[in-house]
Amino acid sequence: MRADVMVAEDDEKQAGLVRLYLEREGHAVTVVSDGRAVLDRVRHHEPDLLVLDVMMPHLDGLEVLRVLRGEERELPVLMLTARSTEDDLLTGLGLGADDYMTKPYSPRELVARIRTLLRRTKRTTSPAGRGVSVGGLRVDPDRHEVSLDGVPVDCTPAEFRLLEAMAAEPDRVFTRQRLLEELHGFTRYVSDRTVDMHISNLRKKLEPEPRRPVRLLTVFGVGYKLTDPTTATRHHAR
Repeated sequence: MRADVMVAEDDEKQAGLVRLYLEREGHAVTVVSDGRAVLDRVRHHEPDLLVLDVMMPHLDGLEVLRVLRGEERELPVLMLTARSTEDDLLTGLGLGADDYMTKPYSPRELVARIRTLLRRTKRTTSPAGRGVSVGGLRVDPDRHEVSLDGVPVDCTPAEFRLLEAMAAEPDRVFTRQRLLEELHGFTRYVSDRTVDMHISNLRKKLEPEPRRPVRLLTVFGVGYKLTDPTTATRHHAR
């Protein structure tokens, strides 16, 4: 699947290596070396996916991501960083990153992660989506769209994947490990807090009171479930 990929990396050698591997995969690659240039390029021609280094001149990758998500762009973002602490990782995920790799990394694995993200975010032009609804929440995998009471909701690819899985089986309790497996990319690198961060972000978008959720419920000691707030009982959950 050919895609337009932007690589934001100020290390010329590293950027060249990533470009080489991605072009071998058949992708068109644009390389930029500072955060301001990323924002300018994305606003003029949004790529299919952004590989975003955290440490860049003028504007770091986290600030770039904060701006892009503030503009409600659904652009898939894979972050690269030399930092490996969980707090740094969760900051990136909290801002809406879809995947995260720490340096040094294997270029082949990077390409595989990109392939997975692109497959997850591929849109189709099917006129009749096979979407599922849970209460007023509708998730349409064919169109890659989410709406709440008819109003579109912008979700990152990772958020969409979690909603897609949970909406397919409403009221089923998903363990954190099961949800990590749905993400296909975080499992070996992060803790259960990854899922907690994505759920927290989704609650901000879907719940009238995120601290008192009625759709995305916590089942203590187990995980999460998606339910219809008009019919759900809240036994052992909040």
